[in-house]
Amino acid sequence: MASNKHFSKIPSNLSNNSDANDPPRPYVPNTVTFARRTNSGRYVNYSRDDLDSEIGSVDFNNYTVHMPPTPDNQTTDPSISQKVEEQYVSNSMFTGGFNSTTKAHLMDKVIETETNHPQMAGAKGSSCAIPGCDAKVMTDGRGQDLLPCECDFKICRDCFVDAVKTGGGICPGCKEPYKNTDMTDQGDQQRLPGGEGGGSKMERRLSLMKSNNKSAMVRSQTGDFDQNQWLFETSGTYGYGNAFWTKDGNFGSGKDGDGDGMETQDLMSKPWKPLTRKLNIPAAVLSPYRLLILIRVVVLALFLSWRIKHQNQDAIWLWGMSVVCELWFAFSWLLDQLPKLCPVNRSTDLQVLKEKFETPTPSNPTGKSDLPGLDVFVSTADPEKEPPLVTANTILSILAADYPCEKLACYVSDDGGALLTFEAMAEAASFANIWVPFCRKHAIEPRNPDSYFSLKRDPYKNKVKPDFVKDRRRVKREYDEFKVRINSLPDSIRRRSDAYHAREEIKAMKMQRQNRDDELLEPVKIKKATWMADGTHWPGTWLTSASDHAKGDHAGIIQVMLKPPSDEPLHGDSEGFIDLNDVDIRLPLLVYVSREKRPGYDHNKKAGAMNALVRASAVMSNGAFILNLDCDHYIYNSEAMREGMCFMMDRGGDRLCYVQFPQRFEGIDPSDRYANHNTVFFDVNMRALDGLMGPVYVGTGCLFRRIALYGFDPPRSRDRSSGCCGCCFPRGKKKKNHIPEENIALRMGEYDDEEMSLYLVPKKFGNSTFLLDSIPVAEFQGRPLADHPSVKNGRPPGALTIPRELLDASTVAEAIAVISCWYEDKTEWGSRIGWIYGSVTEDVVTGYRMHNRGWKSVYCVTKRDAFRGTAPINLTDRLHQVLRWATGSVEIFFSRNNALLASPKMKILQRIAYLNVGIYPFTSIFLIVYCFLPALSLFSGQFIVQTLNVTFLVYLLIISITLCLLALLEIKWSGISLEEWWRNEQFWLIGGTSAHLAAVLQGLLKVIAGVEISFTLTTKSGGDDVDDEFADLYMVKWTSLMIPPITIMMVNLIAIAVGFSRTIYAVVPQWSKLIGGVFFSFWVLAHLYPFAKGLMGRRGRTPTIVYVWAGLIAITISLLWVAINPPAGNTEIGGSFSFP
Repeated sequence: MASNKHFSKIPSNLSNNSDANDPPRPYVPNTVTFARRTNSGRYVNYSRDDLDSEIGSVDFNNYTVHMPPTPDNQTTDPSISQKVEEQYVSNSMFTGGFNSTTKAHLMDKVIETETNHPQMAGAKGSSCAIPGCDAKVMTDGRGQDLLPCECDFKICRDCFVDAVKTGGGICPGCKEPYKNTDMTDQGDQQRLPGGEGGGSKMERRLSLMKSNNKSAMVRSQTGDFDQNQWLFETSGTYGYGNAFWTKDGNFGSGKDGDGDGMETQDLMSKPWKPLTRKLNIPAAVLSPYRLLILIRVVVLALFLSWRIKHQNQDAIWLWGMSVVCELWFAFSWLLDQLPKLCPVNRSTDLQVLKEKFETPTPSNPTGKSDLPGLDVFVSTADPEKEPPLVTANTILSILAADYPCEKLACYVSDDGGALLTFEAMAEAASFANIWVPFCRKHAIEPRNPDSYFSLKRDPYKNKVKPDFVKDRRRVKREYDEFKVRINSLPDSIRRRSDAYHAREEIKAMKMQRQNRDDELLEPVKIKKATWMADGTHWPGTWLTSASDHAKGDHAGIIQVMLKPPSDEPLHGDSEGFIDLNDVDIRLPLLVYVSREKRPGYDHNKKAGAMNALVRASAVMSNGAFILNLDCDHYIYNSEAMREGMCFMMDRGGDRLCYVQFPQRFEGIDPSDRYANHNTVFFDVNMRALDGLMGPVYVGTGCLFRRIALYGFDPPRSRDRSSGCCGCCFPRGKKKKNHIPEENIALRMGEYDDEEMSLYLVPKKFGNSTFLLDSIPVAEFQGRPLADHPSVKNGRPPGALTIPRELLDASTVAEAIAVISCWYEDKTEWGSRIGWIYGSVTEDVVTGYRMHNRGWKSVYCVTKRDAFRGTAPINLTDRLHQVLRWATGSVEIFFSRNNALLASPKMKILQRIAYLNVGIYPFTSIFLIVYCFLPALSLFSGQFIVQTLNVTFLVYLLIISITLCLLALLEIKWSGISLEEWWRNEQFWLIGGTSAHLAAVLQGLLKVIAGVEISFTLTTKSGGDDVDDEFADLYMVKWTSLMIPPITIMMVNLIAIAVGFSRTIYAVVPQWSKLIGGVFFSFWVLAHLYPFAKGLMGRRGRTPTIVYVWAGLIAITISLLWVAINPPAGNTEIGGSFSFP
């Protein structure tokens, strides 16, 4: 019965270790109902309970019967059952959720077109030879049939299970007992050490954490690497920056200590090398930069002191407003500038990474990859707003990335549950069969097919293989057909659904006629469902919403699009589409996930979707690291994952919570009118934060350590942070008890080491034992190599060369359970664990929480951009994007995530940086006032100072010069251009006078009155030129966010005209006050120039509403001025001035 161990166990995998005082959570046992649809339209159910009923009751799970092998009783290799199970899982769609049974629907086909890759769901294969069964035979990595009997009788997974369980293990073909055949030659390789085909799933997982060499990871009682014990028990010796290991790979464990040690020559030839280096900014640049900051701080203090002391008695109100604004600007500039005192650059060494993790060594003789597992998350929500073709290209770039195929997994979160997204991902998986080997064969960059075939440079440069031109032409033709299929999916799904709906209506009418012979027939009403390619109902959102099939109300769905690859490389042949000899044709694991949604539950938008992926991936693949990407951000540098892994695997990398990559964008106009590239933030601010505790998390292009997302403290956190002022008032050291090795780095702030137990905290993570069991495994796999005495909390080399276990139905069923809508109830998901809820900028809050616990992050700027995406080049879309960011910052300021409440573990400059994140939108209030001050000065004939004396001008000159010099030095050490810096300054004022002000008002109303305000688009114009790449740039969409900047421009323009007119016609012209007011008005208008240019559109396509608002504002201001200062009989400063 060993071959059927996966099917005989039905108990729930969810833990019920909750407190006795809490009411029990409604929970349905996690059983799986298997069903498939035959060609005749009949559904065949495979209930595990039914299959077990002939053998015994549920008590059968509590004991095991051992039968000695005899000629009549030959046991079947467990690997056969595991492979069959995985093949069945990859061809099944799993659905389920709250108060419902998890079901596995066998999919004959996923898409209309044929699928040939053996890893893909619905792959074409041989049919079962059992009469009445039309299921597919299980296949190997090359798509060849896997037949459990020497007679080569073709049998599917379900019939094989029946033959083993109820047929006595007799082959239906030759009537002989099943024996081991050549197809099980990989069975021994796929068993984990210590497993021997038995033991629980947890035991097999934890076996990854055990080394075959007893002394490979010697630890002292405190949990640290014990160097003396290691030297005593092994033949290792110390060297200069190097740890010696024995040549026999047994770490000197030979008898009588006669193990061969490494010689001094080996030390000289193979010194220990770091994976990363910190490149400090040259002192010739950094020292003047810091000195200028100090000088400007002093000058600002003196200037503000002088301004306060020298009041303008003629216009005290004007002086008061200007001084208050200048004080705030100085404070805001200080918050922004102080975190820039310690900028750094970093570099990685990919060659060293390859030597350490993918080169044959005594601990890894085969040279298999020892890199940890990596799960990539791609999130999408609405195929209408996020085109499926864009998402599909992102998926293809991930599948073709230069990372060990067996260690990589991609999860696509479809929060809308749309069949369009599902079939687009299936088409992408099918096209990956051609695209990924082509990229590997010819070293294609970038590996997004749309971007690659759109390159304007010479595609044949540096290509040396003679068949490249032929291969490229063929793949290009296939990609064009792929795009057509993706673009036609909406119509295809609609036509298919209409056809099936018409057929169902005809069937219903026939049934009605049969039941009612002569009665008057009523019109038949059938819900219009959305149908999949295999002729079954789509379990997600239907095109015509219905109960259980609408947005916000559908079951959870998991479909393994590409099953996990084999452990060994699988080379192609020359008989296929292109010559793939010596090219690995394996594809990474690809999983489609749509979490369950039900009315009455708060699903927490993107943060909730990401947390669902965290749990599902922990159950299915459990990669130690997670890379999250938006659906429009693809991998531009195929080695980006390796560069990020250099930081995680380097010495001290176990204290890094994430590696943030800069965001780079495509499709932006050459002048970057609205600062879409945001280079000042990504190349100046983020590099500067890298010199502190690390950059903030910006929502995409970020490589996470999984256990950091789980809310654990960094390793050795108590050694580094022993109190509020650890250097002055250290905490008394607590006597530590012995704890399991895998829990050394798993501690939370409120728990002591001896109190922390993963099995006692189901309330934190939920009641899934699969999820809890995966946590210590993920922590162990994320450790750096213990290849140097100074590496703490490391793992032995070669520990991750063991292949991952195969997927089975119970694992995927558990993944369905953890993405259900009720799973997070009464847990800490969203409050401490995973992505944090409660803010539209969940990314910043999530990174803040990690830094607040003492974790560090790094900024990885690669020579070739790591990722590229798209950004809105339209003015209105850009303003709404900035509005969302600013609204999130206001929410952060009024929440407990305010940096003023940060823990002592966060450095002071890092705290200032996070404080600035929450405060910067409030600058808009003072900025709006300051932009109106020049106009008020020109209207009133006064200025912010009594007279333009030398002192004021000198201060103003010094402040301006220091600002320009600081900008030049920032340009020097960051590498940005002067134009990019100026564009950023312009959009700072545009956003500050529009979106930031709206965000502050929205945030205040939400906090004070609980009222939420949304700014919606009302009018659209232009943008119909499909031949222009930047047509969207000239599209003008009216929004209420445009009112403040338009008002500022009109007021300042009218004020300049009024000021010139008054001065020209005045009896005693006040030229100094005119020059001061006009100078600052031009300063405002120069910053608003891109905004004004955006309003003009192209070829006079400005919406009428813009002219209406401009005219109303101009007329209102003119009438107001006439009412305040009538032209007739005026004896004031204006003299005899009158309007024409």
